[in-house]
Amino acid sequence: MAKTKTAFFCQQCGAQSPKWLGKCPSCGEWNTFVEEIVVREEKAGKGYRMPDAGNRHPIKISEISTQTDIRIDTRNEELNRVLGGGLLPGSLVLIGGEPGIGKSTLMLQVALHTKDIKILYVSGEESDQQIRMRAERIGMKNPECYILTETNNQVILQHIDRLQPDLVIIDSVQTLYSDLIDSPAGSVGQIRECAAELQKYSKITNTPVFLIGHITKDGTLAGPKLLEHMVDTVLQFEGERNYGYRILRSLKNRFGSTAELGIYEMHDNGLREVTNPSEILISQREEPVSGVSIAAMIEGMRPLLIETQALVSTAAYGTPQRSATGFDVRRLNMLLAVLEKRSGFRLGIKDVFLNIAGGIRVDDPAIDLAVVVAILSSNEDKPVDDKTCFAAEVGLSGEIRPVNRIDQRILEAEKLGFEKIFVSKFNKKGLDLKKLKIEVVFVRKIQDIVSKLFYS
Repeated sequence: MAKTKTAFFCQQCGAQSPKWLGKCPSCGEWNTFVEEIVVREEKAGKGYRMPDAGNRHPIKISEISTQTDIRIDTRNEELNRVLGGGLLPGSLVLIGGEPGIGKSTLMLQVALHTKDIKILYVSGEESDQQIRMRAERIGMKNPECYILTETNNQVILQHIDRLQPDLVIIDSVQTLYSDLIDSPAGSVGQIRECAAELQKYSKITNTPVFLIGHITKDGTLAGPKLLEHMVDTVLQFEGERNYGYRILRSLKNRFGSTAELGIYEMHDNGLREVTNPSEILISQREEPVSGVSIAAMIEGMRPLLIETQALVSTAAYGTPQRSATGFDVRRLNMLLAVLEKRSGFRLGIKDVFLNIAGGIRVDDPAIDLAVVVAILSSNEDKPVDDKTCFAAEVGLSGEIRPVNRIDQRILEAEKLGFEKIFVSKFNKKGLDLKKLKIEVVFVRKIQDIVSKLFYS
C-alpha cells in the first residue's frame, strides 16, 4: 500500500511547507499553517478525463487565428461593462464578496435572464427548493437554465460532460471537493485542485465558467492566492449593509479594463441596474448646507458625480482628529497641510472629518478640489451652490493641476443640470466652450477658489 504524503499549507496565502511553521514566510501571518494530505498514489488516474484532451498540439504563433471571439451577452449591462463588453468563451471568472451581499442573486439573475444559451447553475450551498423560491422572486425568463445541487467535483464534471452547457456557474468554489484530495472541502488543497479541474474543462471546451468565492474577515478572497492567478477575471461584489446598492468592481481582467465599475440597487425582486449612478451618490436637500461639494470623477470609462461631505470643528481634546470614510486619510492629511502652509488656514488645531456620500470609495485625484472646497466651506460655515461642481487635482505647492478626460466630466455635469464647474486653468487647451451650456471656470491656485466662492 502506498504511503500517504502530507504537507503544510498556509490558509491565508496558500504557501506550502514540508513542516509546520509559526510564521508564514510569504504573507507574514502567524499560526496559519495547517497539515493537509497530498494526492494519494493509489488514487492517481481516477480523476475525470477531459474530452479531446490529447488532440492539442503546438502550433506556430503566426498560424493562430486572430479572429476576435464573439462575447456572450449576459443581458446585464453593468456586468457586461465590468467584464469588458460581455463574457468571453473559455474564460474563468471569479466573483467574491461578503456573505449576504448578493453574489448568488446576481449569478442566478444572469442564469435566468440570459437567452438563447444553455446554462448550468451548480449550487453547493442551497437546495433545489430554495433556488426555485429565489428564481420565482427574481423572475424566470430562461427555460434552458438547469439546476444541480452537488459538491463532488468529479460528479459535477460528469454532469457537465453529458449536458454540454454553454455557461457554467459554480456556487461556491469553497464547497467543492475532489476525490483526489483527502482534505476537507474549503481547504487550500481542495480549492486549488477543484479550480484547476474546472479551468482545464473551461479551456478545452471553450465554455465560460463563473466561480462564486467567499472572502476572509480581511476582505480578501478565501483560499490560496494561486486561485486569483488561475482565473482570467476577478470581480469584487461589495456594498454597505445600510445602503440599498451594490458595487461590482474588476480587480483583474485579462480581456478588459480593471478600472470598470458596475452599480446595482437591491430590491425585493433582485438587483436593479443603476444606469445613472449620480442619482444615488448625490443627496437631495431642501436648503444649502455648508461642508458639501460635488466632484466630477471618472471610474473606468464612466463619469460619475459624487457628493463630498466635510465637517471642521474645534478640537474637543488636545490632539485634533483626522477621519476619512471612502477617501485615503493620508491624502486628506496632505491636503490639510497644503491648506495650512500655502493658503494660511489654521486647520492644525481643528478636528476634520471627511465622508464620501453613499459609502463609495474613490481614488481619482480629480476629487482633490472638491475635498478642499468642502473643508473650506465647513471651516467658513458658508455653503457652496448646489449647482456647482469641481474636477481638478491639488498639488503640494497649492496649484490646481489638470486631470484627464475633462471633456467627459464637463458633459456629465452639464447633462445632470449643473450650471458651473471649476477646473484647472491648464485644462483649457482643446476645450470648445462655445458648444457647452455649462459655465466652465478656470482656476490656477487655491486662492482663486477661495476668492471666487467665499469672498466674492
